[in-house]
Amino acid sequence: MPLRDRPDPVNPQTLALAALGWVLESEERAERYLELTGLDPDTLRAGLGNPAILASALEFLANHEPDLIRAAEALAVTPEELVAAKDALLV
Repeated sequence: MPLRDRPDPVNPQTLALAALGWVLESEERAERYLELTGLDPDTLRAGLGNPAILASALEFLANHEPDLIRAAEALAVTPEELVAAKDALLV
């Protein structure tokens, strides 16, 4: 069995859901996310299958580098993988 340098890429939707969970772990960050996106909790819950809503969490992180880096560390991915997942969801 060949060895791989990197594991298989993470599904963009899965990564976005994990990133959204990370965003919502902090009340301050969650409030900022909802305020900046214009989403309310009910719309967010209803849109968890919507790629644009999932991408909004990644866009939120991409627009604030300190959070992008912390989220990447917490999720064991690179910041570039988070941004790539956002881009994949918006295609």
